Amino acid sequence: MTRRVHCVVDGIDTEGLDYPPWPSAAGLRVYHEVGKQAWQRWLAHQTILINEYRISPMNSEQRAFLELEMVKFLFEDSVHMPPGYVPKDE
Repeated sequence: MTRRVHCVVDGIDTEGLDYPPWPSAAGLRVYHEVGKQAWQRWLAHQTILINEYRISPMNSEQRAFLELEMVKFLFEDSVHMPPGYVPKDE
C-alpha cells in the first residue's frame, strides 16, 4: 500500500516518499510533509545547483548548503537560481 501525506508544497494529499531522503531532521520533515512530485521538482533544482556551483556531495560544507537550499525550496517557497544561470533549451 502506498504511503500518503499531505504535501505542504503542493497543498494536496498525495503519495509520500518511501524513506527519509536526507540523513537529518530536515530529511525526516521532508519524509512526513512532502509528496513525491514535489520531491522530484527539488531534485531537478538540486541538479542545477550542483552543476552550476560545482558542488561535491562529499564535501560537508557543500552538503550543508544543499540542505539549506532544500529547506528553502520545499518549506519557505524561496527559490533562487544561481547567478548567470541560463536554462538549456529543451
